[in-house]
Amino acid sequence: MNAYILLLLAIISEVFGSSMLKATDGFKRILPSLGVVIGYGLAFYALSLTLTTLPLGLAYAIWAGLGTALTALVGIIIYKETIDMKKILGFLLIIGGVILLNMGGVH
Repeated sequence: MNAYILLLLAIISEVFGSSMLKATDGFKRILPSLGVVIGYGLAFYALSLTLTTLPLGLAYAIWAGLGTALTALVGIIIYKETIDMKKILGFLLIIGGVILLNMGGVH
């Protein structure tokens, strides 16, 4: 499987797991808690497969950066968290950083 497809699976799984954390109510609710464990388990498994092809620094930066930005978007959309200029700037900086890392190419 293509490394970038695996990386996308790792990102989506991590965002799902992170987003479910709020719904666990401190791990008192079983289904959301299972979602966290499954989401993170799949995320780390897919990320480990990605690392057989992509450099660690590049893969982890993309995974962490996009995962952070997408999790923040889930907070805004699903959990009705507020958005302000600082958050917008943060999103732009994360996206810019990921773009710059990719411009360096994969060796």
